Amino acid sequence: MRRPSRSKGFERGRHSDKTVELLLGWHSVGEALAARRRRIHALVVRRGAASPELTAITRRAAELGIPIREADAHELAQRAGPNDRSSVVGLEAGPLPELEIDALCAGERGARVLVALDGVEDPQNVGAIARVAESAGVQGLILQTRRGPPLSAATSRASAGAIEWLPVARVTNLPRALDQLKQEGFWVVGADLHGVSLFELPDRVLQGDLVVVLGAEGRGLRPLVSSLVDHPVRIPMNGRVESLNVATAAAVILFDLLRRASRAEIPLGDDSPG
Repeated sequence: MRRPSRSKGFERGRHSDKTVELLLGWHSVGEALAARRRRIHALVVRRGAASPELTAITRRAAELGIPIREADAHELAQRAGPNDRSSVVGLEAGPLPELEIDALCAGERGARVLVALDGVEDPQNVGAIARVAESAGVQGLILQTRRGPPLSAATSRASAGAIEWLPVARVTNLPRALDQLKQEGFWVVGADLHGVSLFELPDRVLQGDLVVVLGAEGRGLRPLVSSLVDHPVRIPMNGRVESLNVATAAAVILFDLLRRASRAEIPLGDDSPG
C-alpha cells in the first residue's frame, strides 16, 4: 500500500467558514498547523504556561502569521468541556473540507486504498480509525451524511491529529458510492464475522484498488452494503470474545493489507532478507 501523493485541488470541497471550533491537545493543534487544511483564526495559549512544546508551537504560529492570544485556565476549561480540563494550548479554526468521492479516486491505479464506514457514529471510533488509516497510507475515508459524525474537534483529538491530513468524502447513499467505486475498478473488502479468514486469503485476492468497509459494532454491515462486498473477511479469534472494537479491527485489516503490498513490491525471485 503506497502512500498516495496529495493531488492539486485537494482542498476543494464542501465546508463553511461560519463554524469556528477550538482544537485542543498537542497533536491536534500541531497537525492542524502543519496541514493547513482549515481556516485558522488564532492560537490560544493558557496564561503562564511554559514548555519546549509550547515554545515550538507558538513559534510556528508566529511564522505563519497566526494571531496568538492568552487565556486563563478557567476560559480554556469552559471551552474544553467536562472531558478536558488540562489543555494549555488550543487552536481556533474553521471546519475541515469534505470532498466529493471522485476526488478520493485520484492517484496511481492499482495502489489505491480507501476506507468506508457503514453506520459508525461514535466520534472516538471514527477518530481512532482515521489515525489507523492515515498511518497505513490509506488514500481517503468515506463517511455517511446521516450515520457519520461531523469532523469535530473531538474527532481530531481522537485521531491524534491524523484527520487533519486524511481526505474525507461524505456520501448520502453508501451502496451507490460503493457501486461507483466498483465501476472505477475498486474491489470491495468487507469486515464480516462470517467471511473468509483474513490470514488465509492469498495475496492475489487482495491486490489492486481496494475499499475496506467497516460496519457499526453489533450490527455490522447492512444487507444492501453487504451485497456489494467482493471479499468478506473475518479476523480469526482464538479467545472467548467474538469480535473486536471497530477501530482495532480496522488496524488489523489495514496493516495486513500494508504487509501484503510491501511484500508484493519485492522483485520476483528475490526471497532473501538481505
